[in-house]
Amino acid sequence: MVDDAHSFSTRAPASFSAAYDAVLAAWPVPVEPVDVRTDFGTTRVNVCGPADAPPLVLLPGGGTTSTVWYANVAELAATHRVYAPDILGDVGHSPADGPRPVKKLADLMDWLDTLLSHFGIGAADMCGYSYGARIALGYALHARDRVRRLALIDPNNCFAGMKPGYLLHALPLLTRPTAARARAHIAWEAGGLPLDAAWREVYALGAARTPRAKVVMARRPPADRLRELTVPTLVLLARHSKVHDIERVRAGAEELLPDVECAVIDGASHHGLPMANAKEVNRRLGAFFAAGA
Repeated sequence: MVDDAHSFSTRAPASFSAAYDAVLAAWPVPVEPVDVRTDFGTTRVNVCGPADAPPLVLLPGGGTTSTVWYANVAELAATHRVYAPDILGDVGHSPADGPRPVKKLADLMDWLDTLLSHFGIGAADMCGYSYGARIALGYALHARDRVRRLALIDPNNCFAGMKPGYLLHALPLLTRPTAARARAHIAWEAGGLPLDAAWREVYALGAARTPRAKVVMARRPPADRLRELTVPTLVLLARHSKVHDIERVRAGAEELLPDVECAVIDGASHHGLPMANAKEVNRRLGAFFAAGA
């Protein structure tokens, strides 16, 4: 169901597309890439799982693409129909080349409205990682009746800010991205913890060569809005994350959200999730979503 005439893969560099396709081919379940036209551009959504199963939307971190879920989809697709888009305008196959520009978080909320409606989804479970967690949280605040249960994996800028030291270290990659800088940055953040080599190349080549729009930077949600969010929420934190102080993130989530469960994933850095210690990540996600079935 990929429309080649409008597919971003026709414009993405061959080296990136090959790396992306290699990781997607390693997904342990059959996957159907679907391109969805929106006012903001064409979005690639990788779909898997039984067609009649409850829907689950997976939103990846910035620059990670939907392929990042390769270690999680087998368990998640056993119980859900999984919809994993590449984030609009970010690395991947979802160019922000439509008539409406993507300028603010509200535009991403409209984009998600369109995706869910395209697939006939009234309400779905939702899981976001890193930057994708910020988008997922924003969507739960935007359309509470469309999010049944919400999982946030090492969420950026949701309940606490990012560490200045991390932002300083990321600055060269942000200002002049190269594949070598991308590899070095995530290796530094991982601190010696393992990173999947094939997926690392998707991240590195995407950072260096894939056209992308200006990233929508979203502020932390106001405390009063978070206190009103009754959607059951799971927050999974990377024990060795250098992106933020995980205890501050946990404290903020537990203070502000009425219905939240927080857990720390051992043996994981921020950039190592959600594949590092995938067995524990999948166990916790599975139990959380099953509780709402």
